[in-house]
Amino acid sequence: MPPCCEPPPPPLVGPQAGLSVKVPKEMGSSNTEKFYRIPEGKGPHSVGCTDLMTENAAEGSFLRLYYPSCDATENEEAPWIPDKEYYHGLCDFLNMYRIVGERLFQYYVGSVTCPAKSNAAFKSGEKYPLLVFSHGLGAFRTIYSAICIEMASQGFIVAAVEHRDESASATYYCKRKSVSEPQEESTSNMEKEWIYYRKLKSGEEERSLRHKQVQQRAQECIKALNVILEINSGEEVMNVLNSDFDWNLLKDSVDTSRIAVMGHSFGGATVIESLSKEIRFRCGIALDAWMLPVGEDIYQNSVQQPLLFINSEKFQWADNILKMKKLGSNDTNKKMITIKGSVHQSFPDFTFVSGELVGRFFKLKGEIDPNEAIDISNHASLAFLQKHLSLRRDFSKWDSLVDGIGLNVIPGTNIDLSPAQPE
Repeated sequence: MPPCCEPPPPPLVGPQAGLSVKVPKEMGSSNTEKFYRIPEGKGPHSVGCTDLMTENAAEGSFLRLYYPSCDATENEEAPWIPDKEYYHGLCDFLNMYRIVGERLFQYYVGSVTCPAKSNAAFKSGEKYPLLVFSHGLGAFRTIYSAICIEMASQGFIVAAVEHRDESASATYYCKRKSVSEPQEESTSNMEKEWIYYRKLKSGEEERSLRHKQVQQRAQECIKALNVILEINSGEEVMNVLNSDFDWNLLKDSVDTSRIAVMGHSFGGATVIESLSKEIRFRCGIALDAWMLPVGEDIYQNSVQQPLLFINSEKFQWADNILKMKKLGSNDTNKKMITIKGSVHQSFPDFTFVSGELVGRFFKLKGEIDPNEAIDISNHASLAFLQKHLSLRRDFSKWDSLVDGIGLNVIPGTNIDLSPAQPE
């Protein structure tokens, strides 16, 4: 089971014929280099990224910030997977031996960078809308960089949270070394305490665990929002990670009236939970949401804000879709679209850094070109955000996608929702 993927859904109800995918001529190129590079942002802004970890151990905030940056030719691109412990976590999540899996990951993606300049200077002088992003099960803060970088290039500040609810493959917090531990000269007196993915225990009910986790995840999204707004107001926030990024440049750079939340899979459920708890999130975007963690109380009119569901063709099933529809019944500001030929892994970065054979074998790629799929998702998201955050941009040119009108997109779902006929 690939990272960011939830447990396989139950058998789909009704006939599930695949949707035909129209491939534009330019997408039919035999050039495969594009599959091994995370796409750059297409907007007018250069993009930088930096990591922020606040104090208070595991109860603090941990996020990667993507932002419009000054041109920084001297800054290097950020590593995509920054620590070998993330390989270990992925191996645990995928039930692989760590020693074997680490070598495989190191060989295939060890040199991959994300196309954002590490610690590049923030481009101050205007106010940017803020987007908080929540990752999926078995994922972590860095592997949705294609989405986050595109949003930053279009003029958003994006805070990609790394969740510490034991749903990430791996994460960590920093703690002070004990006095008894030898310390090399000039090294930090802090060390990383790793938290790995927790598997279900024998006989444990999954829904109960995931509901507890999604509540923590929502609180972590709200914490991230609060931290960024504190920095925006000029407060000093202690970053326990060594970095030469100047956080003071963010002062008065966040448009505090234009804040949204976005996430994939388990992160989609986190979006819904966050909207119900925090009215400062004016709208949300749920990418191929996994609805199991969402509490029953949420369906009782507790999500008032606009919400866009962007689904893949191959992941969803009837019960999951019906829960989405229950949440958005009779609300024209709740929208759902499906990207034809896409799979659950069409949203994280793995789809771009895997070859054709590996990508198809592990279901990291669908029938649609990964770049086409992510463009549809990003363009629909930008159009939705423009409308509901009242942005003065040109994203309205993609309004039709929000209604499911366009190449390789349909309104609603491809899933047959008619009741099963008794045999």
